[in-house]
Amino acid sequence: MLEKNCTTMKDLHKLHAQLIKTGLTKDTIAASRVLSFCATSPAGDIDYAYLVFSQIKQPNLFSWNTIIRGFSQSSSPQNAIYLFIDMLQSSPIEPQKLTYPSVFKAYSQLGLAQDGSQLHGRIIKLGLECDPFVRNTMIFMYSNCGYLIEANRLFDENSNVDVVAWNSMIMGFAKNGNVDESRRLFDKMSSKSTISWNSMISGYVRNGRLKEAFDLFQRMQSEGIKPSEFTTVSLLTACARLGALKQGEWIHSYIEKNKIEVNTIVLTAIIDMYCKCGTIEKALQVFENASKKGLSSWNSMIIGLAMNGCGKEAIQLFSSLQLSGLRPNDVSFIGALTACNHSGMVKEARDYFLLMTEIYEIEPTIKHYGCMVDVLGRAGLLEEAEELITKMPVNPDVIIWGSLLSACKTHGNIEMGRRVAKRICELDPSESSSYILLSNVYAFSGRFEEAIDARISMKERKIRKEPGCSLVEVNGVVHEFVVGGKSHPQAKEIHTVLDELGLILKEAGYVEDGSIDFLIQSESN
Repeated sequence: MLEKNCTTMKDLHKLHAQLIKTGLTKDTIAASRVLSFCATSPAGDIDYAYLVFSQIKQPNLFSWNTIIRGFSQSSSPQNAIYLFIDMLQSSPIEPQKLTYPSVFKAYSQLGLAQDGSQLHGRIIKLGLECDPFVRNTMIFMYSNCGYLIEANRLFDENSNVDVVAWNSMIMGFAKNGNVDESRRLFDKMSSKSTISWNSMISGYVRNGRLKEAFDLFQRMQSEGIKPSEFTTVSLLTACARLGALKQGEWIHSYIEKNKIEVNTIVLTAIIDMYCKCGTIEKALQVFENASKKGLSSWNSMIIGLAMNGCGKEAIQLFSSLQLSGLRPNDVSFIGALTACNHSGMVKEARDYFLLMTEIYEIEPTIKHYGCMVDVLGRAGLLEEAEELITKMPVNPDVIIWGSLLSACKTHGNIEMGRRVAKRICELDPSESSSYILLSNVYAFSGRFEEAIDARISMKERKIRKEPGCSLVEVNGVVHEFVVGGKSHPQAKEIHTVLDELGLILKEAGYVEDGSIDFLIQSESN
């Protein structure tokens, strides 16, 4: 009856009030039904569920299992573990086999496989290790946390492992970089679920093997397996990384034609793909036409606008987010600060930083400080940027110091450049960027001998710079270019065109910067 009359928490509150008035909340079964809706329904509220649970004087096994399961699926999985310990210590009710999977899931969510292994010892003593539900969640926990030897031992010990266990192993190997072992297991599976295909495609995308992800998707279609929203999210992520607009548009069209549910995750992936492929107008169209926009969709659109040079539009959208009823989070402010950075809005950046900390009480992360350093550095406020770094409550990393060093190069501040480069070398002696940027600082200031010394110092320490790489899509085909590389089949023709463009620029009055010429020669040596 509760399921039919109750679809939202508002409905639940009315029914719960009626139960309180009639005294039925003292009935364990009635209270358990209310608890179940709050803890496990998509429309539920785990905090309200805990209030209901705390009012049950003698919770039965179902009530304990329900609240532990609810927290294991929530953003506070640690509470599932606290409740399980409380159950062991203060309740006459003993945990049963249906209790343990939720606890292992909570350990998995928290990345605490070592703590979970102690509970595994209890499972062995109770003789529950061969129970498929318990075993599967232990395999998932170990795989998800990178304990692949332990996961593999459980997997190999039983010849009757089901598709859930296979999927956990495929996911675990892929997540930890061994995508070939994932594929070996995938090919060995006698019966594959949609999750199996999704896990393998996602594994390829996670490990940067994007062509293989698309190849597997084509095979999935040829075998008549219907892709889910998770499949399309993985493929859209691959398109975003490749800048493969045509393929991304095809996947978007596929989603619409096959009526795949466009939930917040899918919507965000579509927006992100169009933004990273540079088609900001299409991203905006998708965003504006969406009936339901989650915070992640807002954040993706704000960051997309900022990264595509539409700083003012990004700021306007951030203002709309504030009026939407959703509360901006730390990612939202990264979008706003990035917009200020790309548009040179120093005052606005300072205002947003204060708004984040003082009004929304969001603790700035190193990424927020990095945005502020970049804003100040680009504006030439190098002393203020350095002071902000030294006063940060978190330890500055190589990226933040590198941002300031890059600003020193742009504004020709040699003395600060030396100081900052030294800091980077102290943090990471093998980091090539500090030597290169310091060399660039000298070169842009015409101090070529010191620039050469910085390069020699780098070579003496046997530090090598990874060559830069860029991707471009032409007629649906993604082409990769590496600095100094000549492996592209049309490399000769491309260089010929570049030479011709150089001549045209000279005829138009362009004069080469000697320091740039020096840097190009240095990179090739």
